[in-house]
Amino acid sequence: MTETENNTFNFELVSPAKKLVETSAFQVVVPGQEGALGVRKGHASFVVAMRAGVVEILKDQNATPERIFVAGGFADISADNTTILAEEAIPVAELDKTAIEAEIVSLKEKMEEIKDNKSLEALHIAQEKLRA
Repeated sequence: MTETENNTFNFELVSPAKKLVETSAFQVVVPGQEGALGVRKGHASFVVAMRAGVVEILKDQNATPERIFVAGGFADISADNTTILAEEAIPVAELDKTAIEAEIVSLKEKMEEIKDNKSLEALHIAQEKLRA
């Protein structure tokens, strides 16, 4: 067993649609509500609410990070396991920047037309998710 293997923990990322990742990881960076959170083996146990952002997964110290966009959710962290339950999750490589920018413009136009505060708040949330 290498030094990196001794320093890995079990990691899962699950969305309502499917399980996207199940692997051993050296480090995972979680987009927490209060800021980004780095997780490694031996981390203190707790549950953290996530904002829309990118989860970065390093399988070992020298690996290129795997990046997955999440639209919020929760991370359950313990010394040997971390599980992310994401509202929505998409590998960053699969995102279409042009389509996202067009959707932001469309939402902005809808927000200018709406007078109802509840509907406007829902559109603000959708816009923040797209910007992330």
